[in-house]
Parts: sequence; structure tokens; C-alpha cells
Amino acid sequence: MLLFIIRRLGVMILTALALTFIVFMLTNLEPNLRKLAKSETSVRAEEPEVQSWLESNGYKRPMVLRYGEWLGVVPGWTHTDDAGKVTGRCIAPGADPAAAPARCGVLQGEWGRSTVFKQPVSEVLARSLGATGWLMFWVMVVMVPSALLLGVLSGMREGSRTDRVLSTFAIASTATPEYVSGVILIAFLASATAGLSPILSGWGLIEGKTLFQGTATSAMDKITFWNFALPVMTIALYGIGYIARMTRASMTEVMTQQYIRTARLKGVAFRTIILRHALRNALIAPFTVIMLQFPWLLNGVVIVETLFNYKGFGWTLVQAAGNNDIQLLLGCSVVAVFVVLVTQLISDIGYVFLNPRIRLS
Repeated sequence: MLLFIIRRLGVMILTALALTFIVFMLTNLEPNLRKLAKSETSVRAEEPEVQSWLESNGYKRPMVLRYGEWLGVVPGWTHTDDAGKVTGRCIAPGADPAAAPARCGVLQGEWGRSTVFKQPVSEVLARSLGATGWLMFWVMVVMVPSALLLGVLSGMREGSRTDRVLSTFAIASTATPEYVSGVILIAFLASATAGLSPILSGWGLIEGKTLFQGTATSAMDKITFWNFALPVMTIALYGIGYIARMTRASMTEVMTQQYIRTARLKGVAFRTIILRHALRNALIAPFTVIMLQFPWLLNGVVIVETLFNYKGFGWTLVQAAGNNDIQLLLGCSVVAVFVVLVTQLISDIGYVFLNPRIRLS
């Protein structure tokens, strides 16, 4: 097991380096750098001014060298102007250049400064990841138990009426994208002129004009059921159907195995067969799907967070991409790659605990 983990960690590091270099190369293309130079100087800056700014800020160096500087394995660039003033990647404004560290990259905890939020990237990511973390937590709390319950109930008796009803619901929820289900939920539960809210308000059953809030902006300060339920439901509905379908397929396959038939012929209670014999083996495939929900939630909440104006990781990613914030985009890519690789490692290790017969080659 230890050798397997070490080997996988090595592969993860190489994969992370390759993916982050690709993102670094794409975000540092010449058109993006020219746009960045004009946003930092003047929109009407002429070509000599643009090239001068890029030269004085280290963007004219080779791509691989700049990637090493950003990563923190190569000493940061320095530039001396005509007046003798020394600036550099690792030199803070007003600081003594001689006291500045040689390296200041991701490995040293220096993620750069966001040109949109005018704050260090690490602070922006910490705030946005904290907000998205709460959203992911409540989505998983709602989604995973509901999906497993639906999948197990559907797969216990394949072809029954319960199976057909639950399978129809799972297919419908999976086939409905988040931007459609989110709009439907807002119109039905958070509109003052349509849906359920006007009826409840007319009967005096709710204090305000709407049952739920159509925006989750206030949840950034304080999460309540009324301002957080709709974004959670929007994301959970899509994932419930997918996990439930995988659980049903796995449960149906397990229920046809010989050891299940033998247990039923011996008179073992059906509940005992499900809980002690079938469920553990049936959870191997859904376990992978559940672990893959974490990177999907981190990167797939862009639509939901934008729709409900919830300023989490997805909303931050949209702002960085729309405003050519290169440092923030690179920071988002590091977080996304890390989450994907770690969840895949946990998924592989979890296989062994769910089914010891699985051998590690």
C-alpha cells in the first residue's frame, strides 16, 4: 500500500506540473500579455509603451524560465531602470532590493497579486474557496444519501413499479442542466409574481413576498435555509440522478450474483441480504462517482454561483477569465488540479477498503 501511494504521488506531481505548465502557457500568450499591459498602463498605450511595460515586468523572458519563476524553483527577475531603481518579482514596493528573497513562487506561498480585486491571489482564493466549501458541503449532505437511497431502492427489485418511477426521476434530473433547473426553482419558489410564493403570500402563510430568496449574496455573510436552499437544490438535483443511476446499475448486478441467490434460498431475511451482503459490493462503483463529484462541484458551480450571485470559486473564476487576471487564473488552475488529483488518489485507496480482493499491480 505504501509503495502504491508513493508511486501515485510521483505520477500526481508530474501530472500537476504538466497541467499547470499548459495553463501557464495559454494564459501567457502574447495577446493576453498585451491586454494586461494596456489594462495596467493605459488603454490607448502605443506599441513601444506596451513592449516597455512587458520588458520591465519580466514578461519578455522565455516561457519556461517564467514558469520556473512562478513555480518558485528559479530566482525571480529583476529590472533596473534608467534612474537606477531596481524592481523585481520578489521585491515589494518600497522594500530594500538587497533584503528581498531570491525565489518567490507558488512553492514559497507567493501566488501573485490579482489585477481585478487588487489583493493577493492567496487571499482571494481563500475567501472564495471558503464560500464554495460551504456550498459543496451542503450539496454533498443532501445529494449523496438521497442518491444512494434512490439507487438502492431502485436496484433491489429491478423492473418493479418503484424501479420505473425512481429511474424516470433520476434520468429527468440528470438530463436537466443546472441553468434550467435553477431558473425553474427561482420562478416557482422565489418569484413574487409567479409560482408558489404569491399564493402563500396571499394566504398569509409567509411574511415576505417570496418563499425563498432568489439570490445567495446574503449567504456570504450568514447562511440560512431561505437564502441557501435554492443553489443547493439546483446542484444536488443534477448529481442525485447520476449517482442514483450508477448505484442502481451496480445494485442490480450484485443482486443477480450466486451468493445472493444462495442466501435467499437459505431463508436469510431480505433486509439482512441487502445490508450485509449486497450493499458493500454495490457501493464500489458509486464510490468513484461520489469522489468525482468534488472536482465537478469545484469547477462546475460556475453557472450556479453566477446565477445566484454567490461569490465562490466559480464566480471568482468567471471574474478572472473575463478580466484577463492572469495570476488569479493560474491560482484557480492550481487549486483545481490539486483537488482532481487528490480525489482520484482517495478514490483508488478507497477501493481496497471496500473490496480487499482488488489487487494493486
